[in-house]
Amino acid sequence: MERIRGENATPDRAAFDVLVRSRIDAVYRTSLAILGDTADAADATQETFVSAWRHREALRDPDRLDAWLGRINLNACREQLRRRKRSRIREVRLLDPDDDREPASKDRPLDDRTADSDVFDRAFARLSADDRAVLVLHHLQARSVAEIAAVLGAPVGTVKSRLHRARTALEAALARESR
Repeated sequence: MERIRGENATPDRAAFDVLVRSRIDAVYRTSLAILGDTADAADATQETFVSAWRHREALRDPDRLDAWLGRINLNACREQLRRRKRSRIREVRLLDPDDDREPASKDRPLDDRTADSDVFDRAFARLSADDRAVLVLHHLQARSVAEIAAVLGAPVGTVKSRLHRARTALEAALARESR
């Protein structure tokens, strides 16, 4: 990997561009999985790379680049969730007068998978950013507990505990949403 910083060298923007291009999709997918909204995920992804550029000197070990970038990304997602709580936006769908289809009725049953997906999405949205992050890293990205520990900068035992707590919180949230 090309160096993005050097002891006495000026930062190499071209090397940073290569870094961004090689990891932007993974960072975006992680952000989207945690935040559940494409606009928020795009904002968190951008903030991740802006912060990485600004704090590039903090990367002491280039072999730990992915863990360092993952930590920055999780912090960007947390901040995005804080912003979301401060400014709630409610989307109102208007009927298109040119649309001949009949509007959806509450009496009509939903497709089971859609209903299950909606229940899961609402339950997942109830979780804290930390719980979402550990579940995404482990179940969606299939990272090992040791890899998650490196990203979070926490001991393996702590990650196991957080993963258990997050699963329990998700189960409780699913139970509440299913009612």
